[in-house]
Amino acid sequence: MTDDQSTLNPYLQKLADKEIRRIQSWRRAALWLLGLSALGILVAILVGELGRYLTLAAEGLRNLVVAHHWPGWIPETLILITPPVLLLGVMLGSTAVLVWWERKVAAHTQIRLGPMETGGWHGWAQVVADGIKLFLKEVIEPDGIDKWVFRWAPFVVFVPAYLCFAPLPFGEGLVAVDLDIGLFFVMAVSGLSTVGILMAGWGSANKYSILGGLRGAAQIVSYEIPRFLSCVPVVMWAGTLALTGIASAQTGYVWGWFPRWFIFYPVIGQVCFAIYLITTIAETNRVPFDVPEAESELVSGFHTEYGGLMFAFFYLGEYTYVFVGSLLGTTLFLGGGSPLFPFLSFLPSWFWFLGKTSILIFVFLLARWTLPRLRVDRIMDLCWKVFLEWTFILVVVMGFVILWRMR
Repeated sequence: MTDDQSTLNPYLQKLADKEIRRIQSWRRAALWLLGLSALGILVAILVGELGRYLTLAAEGLRNLVVAHHWPGWIPETLILITPPVLLLGVMLGSTAVLVWWERKVAAHTQIRLGPMETGGWHGWAQVVADGIKLFLKEVIEPDGIDKWVFRWAPFVVFVPAYLCFAPLPFGEGLVAVDLDIGLFFVMAVSGLSTVGILMAGWGSANKYSILGGLRGAAQIVSYEIPRFLSCVPVVMWAGTLALTGIASAQTGYVWGWFPRWFIFYPVIGQVCFAIYLITTIAETNRVPFDVPEAESELVSGFHTEYGGLMFAFFYLGEYTYVFVGSLLGTTLFLGGGSPLFPFLSFLPSWFWFLGKTSILIFVFLLARWTLPRLRVDRIMDLCWKVFLEWTFILVVVMGFVILWRMR
């Protein structure tokens, strides 16, 4: 055996062992996924609708106050602060799951395993370890920054993302604030993150950050228009801006078995959904629309100078917007919590809602690791010369369809 062969054989053996481990890991992961899915279905059937438990808890709290002659402001205060606290828990928990999930999707897309060690099963605690690391890291502020603008920017990005959860219906009776203008509220509040991105770029006193902030503002403001217009046909069809009303309009079945989800509305539903999905990816600054960050030419874009907990707020805001965009897409186009077929109605609405949302989230994650970044001018051309025209056409066509049906 030559020296070259003696050197190469251990390397080839390691590659073979790694491939065997990868195949075994995929098989175990598939079995785990099937087992967890079965467990989730069983729990959903046993638990049923979660909204009734919240109603019973509120009534029980009021009865307890009356029985013990406590002040009336106690139950009202608890009932008032409970939804925000629950939504904050959903926001933090969903972000942790999405970060772990994206790492696994990226790994399998690139034929590797991703996090495997921390926490044991598929590195589930890696996100927890990273969160602790970001929380404990020192926040370093460069010289020459605009301190107040620099410090407040992460919160201006984070807070609107949190507020967007308020009118979203997670299932029957699971909505924090049932606004009559729920869709308008989500679209308007989510747009405020543009201000935070501009603040981060300008306050950093870094030319790469400034370019990233300006790119982000141009992209987000531009794509907000076709994104909102892609939802207008849904509003025209449902006759309401309330997200609960839009979801309710999609309940029931055509011919007794075919769902009345807006995505199945002939031609208009599919094109509106495609435009909404693409523009939402652009709104979240993710590949192939990540020009505000653009590591290849802007280091890390508008948050280049941020680290530690302040960077974590930007990170949290990005994944929260992915979750919010998927929740909103499920409400507008996929029937909310309505089941796919009538015989599947034994599963509660929240289970269906989260299941559909998970599918949309997977599309978001997969797009990032399969598509190359577009050029900046091509991104803007796509918005103003393609999506904007098509959304106007869809709104006009939907108007004619409604007039024709009213005859």
